[in-house]
Amino acid sequence: MNQKIYTLFLGTLFSCSIWAQAHIVSDECKDRQIFDSYLKKNNHLANSSLNSLLVQTAMFFLDTPYNASTLETNEEEQLVVNLQTFDCMTFVENCMALSRTIHLKDANFDTYKKELQAIRYRNGIIDGYTSRLHYISDWITNNQKMGILEDKTQLLGGIVLPTHINFMSVNAQKYDYLSKHPEAVEKMRQIEDSINSRTYYFIPKEKIKDYEKQIKSGDIICFVTSIQGLDVSHLGIVYRKNGILTFIHASTTAKKVIINPISIADYCKSIKSNKGIIVCRLTHHQG
Repeated sequence: MNQKIYTLFLGTLFSCSIWAQAHIVSDECKDRQIFDSYLKKNNHLANSSLNSLLVQTAMFFLDTPYNASTLETNEEEQLVVNLQTFDCMTFVENCMALSRTIHLKDANFDTYKKELQAIRYRNGIIDGYTSRLHYISDWITNNQKMGILEDKTQLLGGIVLPTHINFMSVNAQKYDYLSKHPEAVEKMRQIEDSINSRTYYFIPKEKIKDYEKQIKSGDIICFVTSIQGLDVSHLGIVYRKNGILTFIHASTTAKKVIINPISIADYCKSIKSNKGIIVCRLTHHQG
């Protein structure tokens, strides 16, 4: 789906167009094949808890290749469906959408795409680049509003997270769309101001072990960062393995989806810029 004498040019252009269309169809067919395979393997779990189903969905995608910026493929904002490669965000979003789809009686590819759009876009509506939920804190707020998940951090004992979000507007040149559309930078700045007006909570990394027993397999774990202007730098799906609270994620270092080899607490300690975690949990499908 990625992106000379007159007659030759027309012929080449025509053949390239045919190839591009075939490539798009091929990719969509592949995604549908993966979806069908997922459904066949997990449809019997429709009555399981969403936490349990989310873990099984994450496990289904183990070893799937990592690919950064998987959503930055179109000039005009549209729903990107890609079950073949993930970054940390698209991995979690797709696992959520697939798990919620299983819980519906009409579990099909179109339902999955609707779920994915509801998770990824503000109020579930695609209205340009800034309608995508780029910041995790904004993504959490909107998904709570949509009845998709709950932020459990404060209930678990989290403390107030000071927020000063401005990374995208300050670093607009690092984002292809923002660098080409200055008017969108102002929209992004307004979104950042809105995020900064809210109150969020986090569990400091020094305190994670104190709250481990209250964190469940299938919770969504968001890693809070001290990088200036950012809120969260990574996320994954909690998994308790052999008594160790770890997580499944699309790893930038392993370049694929893995079960992290060390605990969440130790992972946070190993990253200098990490401040702690935010913990979210899927809610029952509202229909």
